[in-house]
Amino acid sequence: MKYIAFFFSLTFSLLVAVGLSINLASLPPLASIFDPFKGFWQNAYSEDHNPAESLFLEGLSEPVEVIFDEQLVPHIFAGSEKDLYMTQGYVTAAHRLWQMEFQVLAAEGRLSEIVGEMALPRDREMRRKGLRFGARNKLKHLQEEDPETLSMMQAYADGVNAYIRQLSIGQLPIEYKLLDYRPEPWSPYKSLIFLMNMAEILSGDQDFTYTNTRNLFGDSWMEHLFPETPEGIVPVISRESWGFEPEEVIMPEVSYPDSGFFEKVFPGKEPGYGSNNWAVAGEKTESGYPILANDPHLALNLPSLWYAIQLSTPQNTVKGASLPGALGVISGFNENIAWGITNADRDVRDWYKITFKDDSRSEYLYNGQWIKSTFQLDTIKVKGQNDFIDTVVYTHYGPVVYDKNFMLEGKPLNFALKWTAHAPSNEQRTFLALNRAGNYQEYLEAISHFAAPAQNFAFASLDGDIAMTVQGKFPLKWSGQGKYLMDGSQSAFEWQGYIPVEHHAKEVNPGKGFVSSANQHPVSPNYPYYVFSDQYEYYRNRRINQQLSEMQGITIADMMKLQLDNYDLHAAENLPYMLDNLDSIAQAGAAGKWIRILEDWDYFAEANEPAPALFQSWWRHLQQKLFGSWQDNGLPIAYPSKYTLSLLLKNEPTGIWFDDLLTTEKETARHWINKGFEDMVVEIDTYMDSNDSLTWAEYKSTHIDHLIPNLKPFGRKALVGGGKNIVNASSADWGPGWRMVVALGPEIEAFGIYPGGQSGNPGSKFYDNLIDEWESGAYISIDLRNRSDLDRVLFKTIFNPD
Repeated sequence: MKYIAFFFSLTFSLLVAVGLSINLASLPPLASIFDPFKGFWQNAYSEDHNPAESLFLEGLSEPVEVIFDEQLVPHIFAGSEKDLYMTQGYVTAAHRLWQMEFQVLAAEGRLSEIVGEMALPRDREMRRKGLRFGARNKLKHLQEEDPETLSMMQAYADGVNAYIRQLSIGQLPIEYKLLDYRPEPWSPYKSLIFLMNMAEILSGDQDFTYTNTRNLFGDSWMEHLFPETPEGIVPVISRESWGFEPEEVIMPEVSYPDSGFFEKVFPGKEPGYGSNNWAVAGEKTESGYPILANDPHLALNLPSLWYAIQLSTPQNTVKGASLPGALGVISGFNENIAWGITNADRDVRDWYKITFKDDSRSEYLYNGQWIKSTFQLDTIKVKGQNDFIDTVVYTHYGPVVYDKNFMLEGKPLNFALKWTAHAPSNEQRTFLALNRAGNYQEYLEAISHFAAPAQNFAFASLDGDIAMTVQGKFPLKWSGQGKYLMDGSQSAFEWQGYIPVEHHAKEVNPGKGFVSSANQHPVSPNYPYYVFSDQYEYYRNRRINQQLSEMQGITIADMMKLQLDNYDLHAAENLPYMLDNLDSIAQAGAAGKWIRILEDWDYFAEANEPAPALFQSWWRHLQQKLFGSWQDNGLPIAYPSKYTLSLLLKNEPTGIWFDDLLTTEKETARHWINKGFEDMVVEIDTYMDSNDSLTWAEYKSTHIDHLIPNLKPFGRKALVGGGKNIVNASSADWGPGWRMVVALGPEIEAFGIYPGGQSGNPGSKFYDNLIDEWESGAYISIDLRNRSDLDRVLFKTIFNPD
């Protein structure tokens, strides 16, 4: 049983909480944990053990049937949408309650309540970034503009709360017992906080590090090392003509603020998060009908971020992956359409330097006048200590996140955040409408409500249409706006409105027979609006496009194979050049064996191959040596993408950025290639001193941890191939958390898989039962099922009105 190893470990190491150690006083009462009637023994069960055949659910208008298949995937059959979402809330909470609440507490800045002072800096940052501010704005918008969606969200919350009310202490998820707290009632506000958290995870910027880099090295370096449109890109949407008259954007005369240098790296989006999606037209498939594929890449955790579900009313049936805490299906399909999402990686967060009149910070300079700021007192409860009171200043741009009281250590600097996610919007409506959409026009209407985080929505329909739309709320900016810290006292730095929805980049039924996205540049350079991000991807998307261009007679198996494609395009484009530039002395001796392995490599990063580990080590050390030579004065700066660096190595090998100014010699790209190789040899030789063999899977060491990282027995290791910038994307702790392939037609065929299980209970056999299949590249059927189609039923429950 999984708990035995964990509790022996607990006795000796006294762990708990969010990757940090805590003291003995913070531990829960151990006697209650080991209580045979209320403690962890009560969680050592699987959901198919003595399940309830019928339950009362207050608020239902008529009975709802829930049938659980052999993987514990619920198929909910309800007579109305309100009953449907109420039951979805109950069933999701029954399997994922602790995960739902923990993620919301983390996003709302309330982890200190349950784990103590260690979480206080993170709590303050989440609050200062305005996640609660944005959720409140969205809730007010729903109350005023869309009470229908709000009523569905309330029904979902009612279902969650009905589950919470019937929980005994013994039935509480194990994490509540370990952390010694109790669940709170759910609400639509909590669902909105959850959606804000997704915007935070998938939104990023490097305004401060870009500013440092520009101040240190000048505009020439910025143009060469960080080109906004590098050569050879393949955008999501490419057109010669866009067919609309763009909104006018005035290019002002501006000067950036004298910001000095920033000594801290302010947290941004986790690097590497991304996704793949594509849809192929019937003309390229064996069946003659479209096929859609989607595999989002996010943190790999247990419980899984995703929860598979089918939702049925007499009007329609939808199936796919939901997010515990949000209504409906997020990536999925119904009887008529399929859709999938990837992060569009647009720059929708900008930072402004605020000049206050005096230390009171009650007024700040704007266009030569002093205007009033507002204050919000945030009371943060801290377990075992007095409450912490944080004062957050708000400007018309947004909250002052970093100031003398937070991250800047008493310095008289104030940086305000303007972010599209703060504004009123209705992302939940997008997914409710997509779930019941039946054609291209209804898909467009559904996604028109989606603001943040910006997403690429792939679409396919039974009618034969395929489409891709880059959707979000995108500021109208002049060229270059938002790359660097801006002066909050000048209105010239304001956004000039938003790009009209009808001007968003999209294509339907292109002549090439497919649409695809993989977090690359959204548009071709002739798009009439300024588009920027420092997070674009340059390899997965080109590999996907190249493969789809060559394919004909495409089948479901072909789409699965492409999702699992381990071809390392970055290595294929760079390794031959790197090998050719090795000095003879580097090739001598024992290093020769590593060279021979690299020379024989076919560039597929399979799990049992040694060459991918050698190449990744070599590239990483090359970068570290080169970047370490730059005279950054110890300041956090930005570094070029591996795509840009690859072009510079081959096309400008004598560029000034390759010359180490601390030496008398003139270094070139060749010098750093050799230095990187030398360090790779040292690293791999040391690795082999304690390992029997070198394989990519062991070296990369992908692991699927519990949301509380210190709970190691509740996590799993996964021996998988692929890697960063590979279609089968994975790193040590993130990867394809949901793979889905949907073949439309008279009888829809659909398959999916994710690394986890339906249950959030580590004692359940459904907690991690899908990891082995995911690891091996297998899928499970996720076809739409009627009551009569569910021949392999685990159990079923009838929810009755009270």
